[in-house]
Amino acid sequence: MTPRQRALLSLQGLSVADALGQNCFRSLRTRYDRQLPPEPWQWTDDSEMAYSIVATLLTHDSIEQDALATSFAENFHEKRGYGPAMIYKLMPALRGGHYWQLAAKDLFDGQGSLGSGSAMRVAPLGAYFADDLSRVALEAAKSAEVTHAHPEGVAGAIAVAVAAAVAWQHRGTMQTPQVLLKAVLPFVPESAVREGLNQAFELPPESSLHEAVDLLGAGERVTCMDTVPFCLWNAGRFLDDYPEAIWSTVKAGGDIDTNAAIVGGIVSLSAKDRTVPSTWISMREPWPLWFEELLRNSQTNG
Repeated sequence: MTPRQRALLSLQGLSVADALGQNCFRSLRTRYDRQLPPEPWQWTDDSEMAYSIVATLLTHDSIEQDALATSFAENFHEKRGYGPAMIYKLMPALRGGHYWQLAAKDLFDGQGSLGSGSAMRVAPLGAYFADDLSRVALEAAKSAEVTHAHPEGVAGAIAVAVAAAVAWQHRGTMQTPQVLLKAVLPFVPESAVREGLNQAFELPPESSLHEAVDLLGAGERVTCMDTVPFCLWNAGRFLDDYPEAIWSTVKAGGDIDTNAAIVGGIVSLSAKDRTVPSTWISMREPWPLWFEELLRNSQTNG
C-alpha cells in the first residue's frame, strides 16, 4: 500500500470506531449487548481533526503546522463534541488570526493542554509514515504542538502514532500487548504517558479488562496519561480482530469515543481478515464534503 492508502485505511478504522463509540454513551445495549445502534452514526471531533491531519499529509507530504492549524480552524464545528478549551479559547483564537504557537501555549494557565485530543486523531499519521518510526515520532510531535503544547500531549500523540506504524509493520504477526508496547516505548519521551505505558507492559497476560482499567484508567480524566496506556494495551490484545477490539474498548467505559478512535485507527492497520466491517462503514455518516473533494483532487494530481 502507498502512504495515502495506509492513512485512509487507518482513518476509516478511526472514524467508524469513533462514531460507534459515541453512540455507546447513549445506549447501554450497544455497549454491553453489542446491538448496533440505528444509523447514521455521527462521528465526533476525534474524526473531524483526523480529517485535517490526513488532508495536511496528502497536501504537503508532512505536517506543515501552519496549514494544519488553518485546517483545524476552518473545519471546526463545536457541536462535534470538542472540549471547552477548544470551543471557547483555542479555536476562536485561531479563527481570529492568532499564532497557534502562542494560542496553544496559553491554554490552562500557560501550561498547554495535556488532553487526549492530540492522541485521538493521530493514528493515520503513523500509517502514512509507517516505514520510518523516527519520522513518525517527529511528525506526531509536530501534529500535537499545534493544539497541545504540554509535553504529555506530545508524548501521547507520539505513542499512538508509533503504535499505528508498528501495527502496520507487523500485521498478522504480533500476538500480545507486550510486543506492541515494547516497540513503542523507545520513541516516547520521559513522561507520565511513558510511565503508564510501562505499567501496561508489566500487566500479566491474563489480566482482565477490569484490572487494566483500574490500573491505567480509561480516559475518565480526558488526559493522555489516563487514555493512551489503556488504549495501546487493549489494541495489542486484538490486533488481528477489529470488531473485537472495538467492542472490548467500548465495554471498558470511560471516554468511549476517543478510546475507540485510538484503538480503531491502530487495529485497522493490523487486522487482515477481521477488519472494519462493511456494514459498519455504511452505517457511519459520510466523510465531510470538503475532505472528499480534497481526496478527489489529490488523486487526480498525484
